Amino acid sequence: KLTQPQMDEAVGASAKRMMSSAAFGQVIILIVYIPILSLSGIEGKMFGPMAKTVGFAILGALILSLTYIPMMSALFLSKKMAHKRNIADRMMDFLQRIYQPVLQKAIKAKGVVVTITLALLILSIVVFNKLGGEFIPTLEEGDYAIEFVLPQGSSLSQTVETVLQAEKILKKFPEVKMVVGKTGAADVATDPMPMQASDLMVILKPKKEWKSSDDFYELAEMMKEKLDEIPGIIAEPSQPIQMRFNELMTGIRQDVAIKIFGENLDTLAALAPKVAKIIQSVKGATAPQIERTAGLPQITIEYDRSLMASYGLNIKDVNQVITTAFAGQTAGVVFENERKFDLVVRLDSVYRSSLDDVSNLFVPTANGNQIPLSQVATVSFKEGPAQISREDAKRRIVIGFNVRGRDVKSVVEEIQDKLAAKKILPTGYYFTFGGTFENLAQASKRLSIAVPVSLLLIFGLLFFTFNSLKHATLIFTAIPMSAIGGVFALLIRGMPFSISAGIGFIALFGVAVLNGIVLISTFNQLKKEGMTDVIQRVLEGTKIRLRPVLMTASVAALGFIPMAFSSGAGAEVQKPLATVVIGGLITATFLTLVVLPCLYILFNGKGKLKVKPITIAPLLLIAIIFSSSLQAQQMPKPAQRISINAAIDTALKNNLQFDINQSEINKKELEIKTANEIPKTGLFAENEDLRPDDNKGVLKIGVSQSIPWPGLFKARKEYFNQQLKYYQLNSAALNAVIKRDVRIAYYELWYLQDKLLLHLRLDSIYTSLFKAAELRVKTGEAAGLERISAEAKMREFQAALKQNRQQLIIQQQQLMMLLNLDANLLPLDRPLEKLSLFMSGIDSLHPSLALQQQNINIARSNIVVQQNINKPDFSGRFFTQRLSGASNPYSGFSVTAAFPLFGGTAYKNKIKAAQAEVDIQQKQLAYQNQQLSTQKQQALTEIEIKIALLQFYEATGLKQSEEIIKAATLSYSAGEISFAELSQFLSQAIDTKRNYLDVLNQYNQSIIQFNYYNNQ
Repeated sequence: KLTQPQMDEAVGASAKRMMSSAAFGQVIILIVYIPILSLSGIEGKMFGPMAKTVGFAILGALILSLTYIPMMSALFLSKKMAHKRNIADRMMDFLQRIYQPVLQKAIKAKGVVVTITLALLILSIVVFNKLGGEFIPTLEEGDYAIEFVLPQGSSLSQTVETVLQAEKILKKFPEVKMVVGKTGAADVATDPMPMQASDLMVILKPKKEWKSSDDFYELAEMMKEKLDEIPGIIAEPSQPIQMRFNELMTGIRQDVAIKIFGENLDTLAALAPKVAKIIQSVKGATAPQIERTAGLPQITIEYDRSLMASYGLNIKDVNQVITTAFAGQTAGVVFENERKFDLVVRLDSVYRSSLDDVSNLFVPTANGNQIPLSQVATVSFKEGPAQISREDAKRRIVIGFNVRGRDVKSVVEEIQDKLAAKKILPTGYYFTFGGTFENLAQASKRLSIAVPVSLLLIFGLLFFTFNSLKHATLIFTAIPMSAIGGVFALLIRGMPFSISAGIGFIALFGVAVLNGIVLISTFNQLKKEGMTDVIQRVLEGTKIRLRPVLMTASVAALGFIPMAFSSGAGAEVQKPLATVVIGGLITATFLTLVVLPCLYILFNGKGKLKVKPITIAPLLLIAIIFSSSLQAQQMPKPAQRISINAAIDTALKNNLQFDINQSEINKKELEIKTANEIPKTGLFAENEDLRPDDNKGVLKIGVSQSIPWPGLFKARKEYFNQQLKYYQLNSAALNAVIKRDVRIAYYELWYLQDKLLLHLRLDSIYTSLFKAAELRVKTGEAAGLERISAEAKMREFQAALKQNRQQLIIQQQQLMMLLNLDANLLPLDRPLEKLSLFMSGIDSLHPSLALQQQNINIARSNIVVQQNINKPDFSGRFFTQRLSGASNPYSGFSVTAAFPLFGGTAYKNKIKAAQAEVDIQQKQLAYQNQQLSTQKQQALTEIEIKIALLQFYEATGLKQSEEIIKAATLSYSAGEISFAELSQFLSQAIDTKRNYLDVLNQYNQSIIQFNYYNNQ
């Protein structure tokens, strides 16, 4: 029996021994839930409260476990040392009898066990990639919302009649309690709908009263089949919350939206059916719905102007008559007591019912007579655009579809592959995918940053706690081990990966790491107590900690069982989370109790690897910073500032065109050395039978050599020298061209830099105005239209800013190419300078003209070559021979001169062709000279035009625009002007600044061209 002080001391020692691992385990679970708090949007609203609740609960438990629990234990626990075995002890004895032999066999074959575990991990990664994915499992809301669309241009009466017909069809189902149709635009301007579009809200009876089908989605398909019997309509079943959620995210009511962006409405309308056809071929995608941008029937009046002139009519007066007749015109007012109403005059409804009524409308002429409208105009029905949709300042059309019986990710990926293979988009058109797939990608992107950061923090805390990389890594292996079971649990239950399952993995990691901490802490404690045998330490530690490890895992798993098998409201979201946790804890517990001891033995067989915390802390900090920067993916290299003179000097040293030209010079220098080339020397042997009757022959052996006319060597050398001089002159031409190109690229980049600064300022202004407008709408000072208009302007300038950045990158690449540097370059950090005009040029021939003059010299030297080719060639040979039977040989030689006796005409034509080439090059020189003078004069005229505009902007335009911006902004903030007036003033000021930059850039580019033509 213990006294109270002894009891306090025993509890204190036990609490001190367990405080580190227990408190640390709670902190680990707190960190694990950080990624959940990083989520935003609908997923953040769904799972954020769970993470906060768990976090605060664990924080409270941490405080209580360090304060309240030890105090209550010392106060109320029995002080008698006797212990009676209970059912829990007998249960643990049973589990120990099963576990200890398994562990001992695993330790003997620890290499095999670890290998099998790694194989399972690799297999789970493969399986995970095959699971597919969806944003959040579709909830079974219990009611239907059917999107019901009639043909384009249907009247309101026709829509109401068709909706009533659909309601009657739906009410025939015994499961339907009520059907409500909503037609046209809603009360708020954020939900516009045309008259031919309706929403059918189908309220269902409790599921136990269903007779047609027990399956929620099968019943929806049955209703769709019945509604499809109505000709010309599109019916797409969905659910009220799901439809509203999809519409708020992407502007359409389906799960997935494929948006095609481009410029031409007809092209977009032609591409949409092709994309829809590809979607229909994919399993799991419902019938796609194409946004109706065309097909609106319109009454079109085409005037015959010549006939109207003969009657003395003008279009304005005729339009006024038509507007009054069919739309109405105010003719006065009517008073009823204090109320005033406009008196509107128009034709009776009987005469406004057909196309003939428009054609037969009488129009008064100048002389007082009346003629039918059909005499001066053609009235007809034509289809026109129904709507023009824009997003990010681009026209677009949307193809929407729902996903049934398959996960969203695999469906979209298959569609993406098929669209990429078909290559149906012309240049300038592109796809984007929205809806739940877009939300899945965004949430996964956020988690891909937050989860690694959280895991790195956990690893760092593990290292600081155990002061060992080995032990930290050992415990960290519990995370992939736990993921194995979670992946296979999803596979067994046929569930794709979703954000709900991802939250389950996050919750799973904390419990798995906690079990590893408990086990490794015990192993280390036994080692401190003197147990040096690592295998004995593992066997004893696992025996001691089997109960807490099993209890930790089983309590968490049992807590999630109701969620895993629930069937009530929201069960679809709960099931993946619970499935992952339960499946992961099963494998994590087994692998923690079996594989972790094996790894501990393997790791501790080679001595303990120690790293001081001071050395790991910087590495951990770098890793966290690197993980947080993953969001940027591939960040561009920092830009370097460079002056125009430095850019030109660099280009003149590095540009590859100089290397190419130098290679040409080297080639021509080598060709000059071939000018004195002599034909090959011949060796010959001849046998002559001088006397056939005595069979005695003569053997003749000798050499032969031909030599062209000596003047050809000199002419050929001169020809090669002229070619060499061309490439030497080309260096000066390249110098001028590269200087011009560098200046063009540099000043264009400088212009884009200043334009970017202007767009950044405008973006800041309109962002502030949008926030102000939003606040004014919330406070009731302004209508909602003001906020929408401000947001549209803000989005417009954000799109322009994005385009400006892309243009700047393209121009940077051009400058990098000219300078042959692998570095992002920017001009000096100051406003775009204005180049000066110098009229005096260098008194020398322009390099391009000098090159052309050299072409004339080359052609002239070719004439001399051709003339020398036409001169006689000489050849000679020397030989020695011996007669059969003679004792001494004798020698001889021969000389031959070759004259162009029969090919003289051809040779003369070659000379004439060479002379004609000289004439061509001379005319080319004259043309280039004329062209250069004209371009020089045009550049000078362009400069004079731009100077006049720049003088206006620099004198008054820029100052006035700045004053307009300040005054208009202050007036709007004070409520003196509306947003429409503010937008008009700002547009005027912005256009002035933007036009100034454009004119200044055009002026500089003209100066650069003029200096090039002027050889400066």
